[in-house]
Amino acid sequence: MIEKVKYKDSGFIFLGNIPESWDTYRLKELGYLQNGISKGGDYFGYGFPFVSYGDIYNDQVESSKINGLANSTKEDQKLYSVKAGDVFFTRTSETIDEIGISSTCVSTIAKATFSGFTIRFRPTTSKLYKGFSKYFFKAHVNRLYLTKQISLVTRASLGQGILANLPVLIPPIDEQTQIANYLDRKTQAIDKKAELLKQKIDKYKELRKSLINQTITKGLNRNIELKESGIEWIGKIPKHWEVKRLKDIGFLYSGLSGKSGDDFNQDENSDNRGFLPFTNIASNTYIDIENFGKVIINKGEKQNKIKKHDIFFLMSSEGYEDLGKAALLIDDIPETYLNSFCKGFRITNNQVLPKYLNWMLFASVFRETLLVQGKGFTRINLKMEKINDFEIILPTQDEQKEIAQYLDTKTSLIDSIIANIEKQMTGLAELRKTLINDVVSGKLKVSGNS
Repeated sequence: MIEKVKYKDSGFIFLGNIPESWDTYRLKELGYLQNGISKGGDYFGYGFPFVSYGDIYNDQVESSKINGLANSTKEDQKLYSVKAGDVFFTRTSETIDEIGISSTCVSTIAKATFSGFTIRFRPTTSKLYKGFSKYFFKAHVNRLYLTKQISLVTRASLGQGILANLPVLIPPIDEQTQIANYLDRKTQAIDKKAELLKQKIDKYKELRKSLINQTITKGLNRNIELKESGIEWIGKIPKHWEVKRLKDIGFLYSGLSGKSGDDFNQDENSDNRGFLPFTNIASNTYIDIENFGKVIINKGEKQNKIKKHDIFFLMSSEGYEDLGKAALLIDDIPETYLNSFCKGFRITNNQVLPKYLNWMLFASVFRETLLVQGKGFTRINLKMEKINDFEIILPTQDEQKEIAQYLDTKTSLIDSIIANIEKQMTGLAELRKTLINDVVSGKLKVSGNS
């Protein structure tokens, strides 16, 4: 049961009124702050438990969930220890949205240390119950306060000075316990529903993946005679289908070269040209013509323009998730150029339909084979010659058309189902956020029978 109570002025405009029995403090009045340990790469990967930035961001500061190791000394373990009641905050990132994310340690992790990209708050008073702090520091009201204080140049950064002055609401201890128990029950119920929805999404994504693979490699006629394709990872294909290399049906071309940050201007009033960004390709099967940037192209400058029915590959990425991803431009567009991390492919064989070829290159059975060719350390790259020599399978033109139409229809249906489930998950996440925020800020009072 949730009941309303009498309020008083908190003394902080952004917090508004709070219950009469609650107190307000600055964080620095309740304990002290400590930045994490910063060492070279050879310090990590073996040794003792290490709490990483990701552990804190994902709220996993538990001995059973952290996987990191560090070759820490006894002195390190003493100075950068991880004890029950400690609250950790992310302190640096490329975006302000990832700063000030908190995670509370409920049980001490023996011999553990924590990342230099984070800040530890250690309470020195019994006024703050760890179960309450687990939720309080995640409240949206605190995120609003911190994001207003953080500066953003090339990277956002949360300093101890900002965090030390964070206002903290302290209910009586018995009420903190009631709040923690109540939110444990409610958030676990919400999380369980969200997990079930996530499992549904995973199943639909797997269905989508298998549908594309099966259709692209075997066609729509399940009773047709098959033959060996000669491609180990494809196996048998319909007897009348052909095997070709990409360079037999078209050519690759490069994206922009010789450009710097100053050349990419979003001013709509400038005489700039269209620019197809990396993210447009990564996020779509068909290019979204509403999501183009602007780039300066000087008179006489030789750059490759993109055109209708070109297919684009992501040739370089920080991870394998996007590498080799293909997307097709199906619209006529004004003068536009391609991202430097990408390659364009232009079909010259009029027997090959762009939509079919794009679905084939989009299929995971093809992409996963391309990924084997990826090389690199900080970025993973595909070589142009590997793409050119890549083997593909071609049905008749009529079959290509049927396959493309079939996959457009079926995947659109699956995508709409996934989008609906994701909408439900977004609603649950918003409910969770609002519930935590309202309870820990005193807008809703939790009784002992809640």
